[in-house]
This record gives sequence, structure tokens and C-alpha cells, in this order.
Amino acid sequence: MVKIVDVAEAAQVSVATVSRALNNNARVDPVLVERVREAAERLGYRPNAVARNLRRQGTRVWALIITDINNPFYTAVARGVEDRAQEAGYSVLLCNTDEDQAKEDRYLQVAAQERVAGVILAPRSTVSDTSILEANGIPLVVVDRQLDREADFITGASFEGAVMATEHLIREGWQRPACITRPSDTDTTEQRRKGYEDVVRRHGLPETVRHVPFHTDGGVSAIRELFDGDDPPDSLLTVDSMLALGALTEVQRRGLRPGRDVGIIGFDDAVWTTVVDPPLSVVAQPAYEIGAEAARLLVRRIRGLGPATPQTLIMSTTLILRGSSRRVRRR
Repeated sequence: MVKIVDVAEAAQVSVATVSRALNNNARVDPVLVERVREAAERLGYRPNAVARNLRRQGTRVWALIITDINNPFYTAVARGVEDRAQEAGYSVLLCNTDEDQAKEDRYLQVAAQERVAGVILAPRSTVSDTSILEANGIPLVVVDRQLDREADFITGASFEGAVMATEHLIREGWQRPACITRPSDTDTTEQRRKGYEDVVRRHGLPETVRHVPFHTDGGVSAIRELFDGDDPPDSLLTVDSMLALGALTEVQRRGLRPGRDVGIIGFDDAVWTTVVDPPLSVVAQPAYEIGAEAARLLVRRIRGLGPATPQTLIMSTTLILRGSSRRVRRR
């Protein structure tokens, strides 16, 4: 059976453009409309009108599209979404993109084709294309990372959290803090980098930033290079819990003790942070609450009760101080 993706490929346009063209959307270039219709006719594509109309009456399924199910932050977000969805009578389809833009695009296409009632998305980057949802009238709420287009958005206070964490390191007497962060097209981690840089500049300290790709060794290589350099850092701010694990791994390999030889503070209060020795200081995000609030907003959008303009909610972060960043002087 010919699918909409086949038409898109034949017409050399996006699935969203095919959907808009076949639904007589006035914003589509007439040249593209003609190309899409010609491709659809040539391939024999016929939308299933009965199934489409049934779906438009209201499916009871949401798509939750996140970037990394192994990240405890997203696990907590997913729990918040699911709990509120169940209360409202919806089921949740969990989609894990593995920080892969192509996988994210496919999941968005599936969500549109299946006419889900709504989508909650943690985008891979600021330029993720969600136009296919708009073309199909599917409400969208974005969590954690902002898009460069208008959409309902809920996140934690990343910049402020990084400022609190870096100020704490300096108050404890660490004078060469470094920031271990993610690719620069990831909005949330960029906010954390900027918070770090704001503090060290105000204190006249050197800036040391290392960008670590997703799905690597947890930043171990970058941290190893830092410590092997001519002017190694005496403390580290890591922008997520996976990088914090990488930092602890390398520090332990070198025989260094957090809090005495090096200060370490990370983002997200994962369950393991209290069982390492010493326990890890963190900037805790209200991950469950972010998911729950995203679900509440999506329900309002589905029911046509939300505000006319997209809403942005930035939820407070909390600095939790433990032994990894509190400086213990050598005797």
C-alpha cells in the first residue's frame, strides 16, 4: 500500500508539505501542490478517509518523544507525563530518539500518520522540524530544550542553576572551575554553559569549556585531556548526570578524591548521586513536575481551553550541596 512518505519521496518534499498540499492548505506554494498531486496520482495514493475521520474524532493516545531513556532526568519526566495522562484518560506511547535527528523525524511522522491526540517532545536541537504536527492539527508541548519556533515550552532554570553551582565552587575556594557540556545546538546545555561563563568572568577567572558529543564515553576523554594539560582545572561543573559519571570515573582512576583534590558538581539528582563516596552535589531539576505540567497543558490544548498564545514555563532548580564539592583541606 502506498503511504504518504512514498508520495513525499516521489515529489521530493517533506511529509508535512504533502499533508498540507493534499488538505488544500493555502500556505503551500502552488508549484509544490501540483508536484505533490501529480506524485500522488502517479503512485495511486489514496488517503483512508474513513480511518482519518475516526481518528479526528479523538484518539486517546499521546506520543512522548524523548532523547535518551537512559538519562534519569527523562525517566522522571516520562513518569510525570504518564501519571497525568492516565488521570485524564489517555495512554502514552514512549519514543526514544537516542539523540538521533533522523529517528526524531520518523517518530514525528508516525505521530502525524496515526493522528495521536497530542505530542510532548524533548527535541534533539533547536531546529527540529515539527511542522508536520501543525499541518495535521496535533497539539504540541515542548519540554527541556526550546525550539526556534513558537510552541508551548516547559523547562528547568538552567542558566540560574549553573550560576548557583559555579558560585558555590568559587565560595568553597576552587579557583579553576571547568565546564563539561554538550553540543552547542542543544539549548538547555548552552544555557548552563552561559551561566558558568557569566560567573567566572565576573570573578576574573579563566574560562575552560569542553563540549562532549552524546553517546561517547561520558566525557572521560575530554576530562582526561583537561587534567593532562599544563593548567588543569581544580573543579568541574558537568551539565548532566551522564557527564558527572564520566567525571567521577576519571577522577577515581587518577586516585583523586572529590571534595579534597577536586570539586565536582552536576545537574540532576539521580538516585545514584547519594550512594557514591562522597555523595555528589547537584543542581536538582523538578523533572517529574516538568512532565506533569507538560501533560496538564497538553490536556488543555486538546480540549481547546489553553491560552491563545504559546506558553513558556521555567521551573526553579535547587542546589543540593554534598561532599563532592565542599572543599576539605589537606592536613
